[in-house]
Amino acid sequence: MKDQLESLVGQLVERGIMLDEAVNEFEKKFIRRALERANGNQSRAAKVLGIHRNTLSRKVEAYKLDTRAHRRK
Repeated sequence: MKDQLESLVGQLVERGIMLDEAVNEFEKKFIRRALERANGNQSRAAKVLGIHRNTLSRKVEAYKLDTRAHRRK
C-alpha cells in the first residue's frame, strides 16, 4: 500500500494537482466509503473515521454528499 500511495502522490505532483485539491478529494472519497460501510448511518461512519458526528455532518454538507444513497432498503 505504501508503494501505491507513493506512486499516486508522484502522479498528482506531475499533473500539477495542488495539495488542497488532493486532500479534499481524498477526504471526500474516504468519507463516502465510510458512509457506504455504515449504510449511510453518520454516527457509525463517524466512529469508523474516528471523528465526532457533528464534524462528519459538516463535512458531508460541505462536500454535498448524499447519505441517502448509501442506505439499504
